[in-house]
Amino acid sequence: MQLFWLILGWVAAILGAIGLFLPVVPTVPFLLVAVFAFTRSSPRLAAKIMRHPKFGPPIRAWRKRGVIGRGAKIWSVTAMAAGVGWAFWLGLDPRIIAVQALTCTAIGAWLVTRPEA
Repeated sequence: MQLFWLILGWVAAILGAIGLFLPVVPTVPFLLVAVFAFTRSSPRLAAKIMRHPKFGPPIRAWRKRGVIGRGAKIWSVTAMAAGVGWAFWLGLDPRIIAVQALTCTAIGAWLVTRPEA
């Protein structure tokens, strides 16, 4: 089982690193998954991510107090709305857009109700 957590941690960390360069890929959520997985397989790697000067503070804030910064909330909701708008613009199947819009609305509602840092 430890190997599973280690592999999951690395996959999430790599996806988080990709998010540094691609604005549509979220970084911190993937790093949260990486820390979660590394805590079960490699505490040293989890600690290394949590000590990172840029990404460590929001990860520690989420883990300790369940808080999300206002800027992250605004960026996330804006990105989700833009994604739905892009789907409209591309002329995707309305059923796909409806599922996307409902999913983004549910996630956005949950997100904005989290305490702020």
